[in-house]
Amino acid sequence: MQQWLNRHWVGAALCMAVLLALLMPILAQKWPSAWLLIFAMSPAYMFHQVEEHTGDRFRVFVNQHVFHGVEALTPLAVLWINLPGVWGIGLFSIYAASFLSIGWGLSIVYLVLVNAVAHIVAAILWREYNPGLWTALILFVPLGTLALLQVARVPGVEGIHHAAGIAVAIGIHAAIVVYTRGKAAKMLRQRVA
Repeated sequence: MQQWLNRHWVGAALCMAVLLALLMPILAQKWPSAWLLIFAMSPAYMFHQVEEHTGDRFRVFVNQHVFHGVEALTPLAVLWINLPGVWGIGLFSIYAASFLSIGWGLSIVYLVLVNAVAHIVAAILWREYNPGLWTALILFVPLGTLALLQVARVPGVEGIHHAAGIAVAIGIHAAIVVYTRGKAAKMLRQRVA
């Protein structure tokens, strides 16, 4: 199953992104703009994943540029980060916004914005393109900012919603950094031993 997912999840992301994006004009007739923008984060993230992971570009880029050839980011890690991680947070955010309070949907909005910042900072530091940069600039920055502004205007959205959303977004990115650095250190120790 893992091998099948490794080969096909990016193509599935593209199909889902197109389908979800094509549903948005219909949904826009009934849903408030803040909720629709939370929903829009999922297809936007899927388009981003297509740019990022087609041909295993992002994993190879990270392993070469950050870990100097050590395979710290594995195909299995990429699956866990993107399927239950990103897609799971997107689904959780839509449910939380629907059944609890719109403010609890901010996790996916902040995840999009934190990811955009990471791609932009990496491009500045390395002075080169990194896989996912274009969709971070074209989709994440404007849509994420608009979603943040729209959701923040809804009555009842408070600081706790923003704090939780930021904590989830930074926490996920921090966990990825801790995991990959730990894996790289372990692999380097094994090489030396």
